[in-house]
Parts: sequence; C-alpha cells; structure tokens
Amino acid sequence: MSVYETDQLRDEYLLFHYGSAEQICPWTGGPREALGFPSRIVERFSPGRVERALDLGCAVGRSAFEMSRSAEEVVAIDYSHAFVEAAKVMQAEGRCEIGRLEEGHCREAVVVELPSGVQAGRITFEQGDALDLREDLGSFDRVLAANLLCRLTSPSLLLRRLPEVVRPGGELILTTPCTWLEEFTPESCWPPGSTFGWLRNELEDSFDLLEQHDEPFLIRETARKFQWTVALLTRWRRL
Repeated sequence: MSVYETDQLRDEYLLFHYGSAEQICPWTGGPREALGFPSRIVERFSPGRVERALDLGCAVGRSAFEMSRSAEEVVAIDYSHAFVEAAKVMQAEGRCEIGRLEEGHCREAVVVELPSGVQAGRITFEQGDALDLREDLGSFDRVLAANLLCRLTSPSLLLRRLPEVVRPGGELILTTPCTWLEEFTPESCWPPGSTFGWLRNELEDSFDLLEQHDEPFLIRETARKFQWTVALLTRWRRL
C-alpha cells in the first residue's frame, strides 16, 4: 500500500490542513509562523475573482476550499484515493473526526472543521494522475501545484503540460520543499542544479516569473515530533 493511502497519513494531513493552532502545536515555543500553509499559499495569487481554478496534488483539500472563495469553479485532483475521499467527507459534512497520534499506541479523537466562508459546492474532487491528466480537463485562470513536483516520477512531464492548462494571463503557483528522493523520482529526472534554476529554465518560454518566495510549513507527527519544512514558492503568469 502507498504511504499516501494509510489512515495515519490521511489523519496527519487532515490535521495539517484543517486543525487549529492549538490542535496542531500547543507548545508556546513552537514555530507558529509555519501554520496555515494550505491557505497562505492561495493568498499569493493576485486578488480578484476568476472563472476556473485547478488544485493539482490537492491532498485532503484545504487549498481547494480556499480557492473556492474567489473562483466560480474549482477542480481538485490527487493521486491518493484516501486523500480524495477525505476531502469529499469534508465537503459533504464540513467536519471530520480524526485519530491524532499522541505517542506510541495512544491516539486522541479530534474533530477538524472547514473554515467559514468557503464555497464547497463549487469544488469537484477527483482521483487522478498529474502526469496523465484527462484530455478534457480544459484550461484555468489559476493553477496550484503544492509540494507535488518532488513526488512525481517525471516532474518535467508535468511542467511541459502546464502551458496547456494555464490560460493566457492566468497564474500558476508551484511550491516544493526540493526534497528529491529516489523512492519517488529517479535521480535521472532530478533537476541538474538548483530547483529554482531548473524551474526557470523549463517555464520561461511560456511564463513570466512574478515572484520567488519561501513558505514554511509544519506537519504534526506526534505530540512531541513535528516536520518543519521551508518550501520554495514561485508564482508565474502565462504569456
């Protein structure tokens, strides 16, 4: 079974996407600036309303819900069946009970909830492969691919498809922690140098770079163990 299909990782991501600051990190000395990553990255898009938005690698859906505030239609795609089903539960119920791991075999039941103001009915969640997107997907005014590139077997294949997916004048946001691992991506498909330089080289013929930005994020594993990571965020405008 893929790690992304396990109950443990599903619950970790539900907490990461929807948990309150206290539910995720009650420690007073904790890195609170790293909370809220799935909503903060959506805020990097230019202001205003748009017709269509796409969340590639949506995980359990928080960024898609945030995109629904200003997009009339949101398509959210993830490879993990478990993640997509969890997002659909949040969409239908507005809340979900998870088992938050405290330590060892000790878990605590915690309820996470959708934030107010999102437009859940505008979103279509679907299971799919970012490297084999359906032909009738269409094009979008905003496209987000958060922490996806370094989990693909051939990330360049996705980058080559993006000019078809982003409408002229539309915006693309990519985030990646640049953690290139052979268990996900063959070394021959890693960037030859820095990830940022590779992205610029791959995208510059079809996109203008609008910003390069660092975005920290925090994933709780147990009550005393967290993943603190800094993602590279780049925002682009389709030529």
